[in-house]
Amino acid sequence: MKKIAISVLAVFMVAALLPVFAGGSKDAADGEKVTLIMGSWRTDDVVQITALLKEYKKVKPNVTIEFKPTINVDYNATLRLQLESGTGPDLMYARSYATGAKLFTDGYFADVTDIPGLKENFTAGNRAPWTAPNGKAFAVPFNAIVQVVYYNKDIFKKAGVAIPQTWEDFLKACDSLKKAGITPLSNGLADEWDINECFMMGILPGFVGGAEGRAAYEKGKVPLNDAKMVAAFQAMADVAKYCPEGFSALTYNDSIALFATGKAAMWVDGSWNAGAFKDVPFNWGTFALPAPAGKKAAICFHPDTGMAYNKATKHEKECKEFLAWLCTIEGATVSAKFMPTGFFPMINASIKIENAHANEILALTQGKLQDARFVWERFMDEQPSGYVLMNQGVISVMKGEKTAKQAADELAAGVAKWYKP
Repeated sequence: MKKIAISVLAVFMVAALLPVFAGGSKDAADGEKVTLIMGSWRTDDVVQITALLKEYKKVKPNVTIEFKPTINVDYNATLRLQLESGTGPDLMYARSYATGAKLFTDGYFADVTDIPGLKENFTAGNRAPWTAPNGKAFAVPFNAIVQVVYYNKDIFKKAGVAIPQTWEDFLKACDSLKKAGITPLSNGLADEWDINECFMMGILPGFVGGAEGRAAYEKGKVPLNDAKMVAAFQAMADVAKYCPEGFSALTYNDSIALFATGKAAMWVDGSWNAGAFKDVPFNWGTFALPAPAGKKAAICFHPDTGMAYNKATKHEKECKEFLAWLCTIEGATVSAKFMPTGFFPMINASIKIENAHANEILALTQGKLQDARFVWERFMDEQPSGYVLMNQGVISVMKGEKTAKQAADELAAGVAKWYKP
C-alpha cells in the first residue's frame, strides 16, 4: 500500500513538472508573475536596456524581462548552441538578413508575421531584413545604425580643414592633417571586423550606387570585381597611410581612445558610439563618408537589430505581447528614449530623439542614397562568405600585401563558388 501511494505521488509530481521542462508553449495564467530572458550581443547596453525593460513592466506589471547579453563576437555561435540545447532565451536580438533567417528556417525563431502593428507600422523595406525567403517575418525591427565619420571640430578649425564633400576631398583633408603633424584617422586592424563593417561597408554605398548598385551585383548584372569594387578596395589602400603608426596592431578600443584623447582628428565607425564621447574635452561632430566625385551622396543606414522570440519558449503569450508593444508608437517612443545613443527606431512614425549628436547623425541620412552593409543580404550564406573575403581583402590591401584588383578578384572568385544569382 505504501509503495502504491509513493507511485501515485510520483506520477503527480512528474505531471506537475512537465509544463516546466517540456518543449512548446506554456503561457502563464492571468496575474501569474513571469520572468523572460532576453539575449543580445550588446554587452555595453545593460543599463539602458534594463531601464527600457523597467518601463515595459509598467505596462505589464506581472512580466519581468531580464537582459542577459553575450559578447558580440561570440553571440551567433553561443545563441545557436543555446537554442540547439534547449537553453535559449525567450526573447533575443536577431541579426538581419541571412544570419537571422537561418535560425528561423532551422526552427528556432518563431513566426511573428501576425504580430499586431508589424505590417501597419513598419514599411515593407524596414520589415525586409527580418523576412525569410518564404515571406514570413522572424523578428520585429528594433533599431538601425549609421556608418559615419567622427571628427574633432577643434582640430579641423585649427588646421583650416573643411568637411569634405567628395572622396577626393576626404583624401586631401587627410593629407593636410598629416602635413600639419596630426594623425588623420584613428582606425586600426587588430580586431579586423570594424575596418570592414564600419569603413569599407561605410564607403561602398557611395562607390557602387546605394541599394540599386548593390542589387546589380546580387543579380549578376555586374561582377564583384568590376571597376567600382576595385576602386573601393583602392580607397581602403589609400587611407592606410593616414592611420596611426602601427595601425595593424591597433585594437578597436585603442582607436576609440586615440580619438577620445584628441590624438587623431577622425574616426570612421558606427553611430552606436555616439554616446562614448559625451565627456571629451573638445568639440566634435559627425559627417557622412563622401562618395567619389560625380557620384551621388550615399550612406550606410544599416538595419541592425530585430527582436525575435524563441519558438520553444514556455511563455509565448508574454513574448508576443512584448513584440506587439514594440510595434506601437508608444513602444517605439519609449525604446528611442532608453535605447543607447546612436541606435534609431525603424517604425514608420516621427519619433523624437533627445540627444543632439544622435539627431545630427540621423540628419545625415536625409537626401542621400541609403543602403545596408553590402554583403548582409545575399553574400553571407555560405563559405567562404562575402564577409570573410571582403574582410581579408581590406586588411590585405591596407597592409600592402595585395593590390585592390587582387582583393576584388579573390572576392568575386570566392563568392562564385557557391552564389548563383
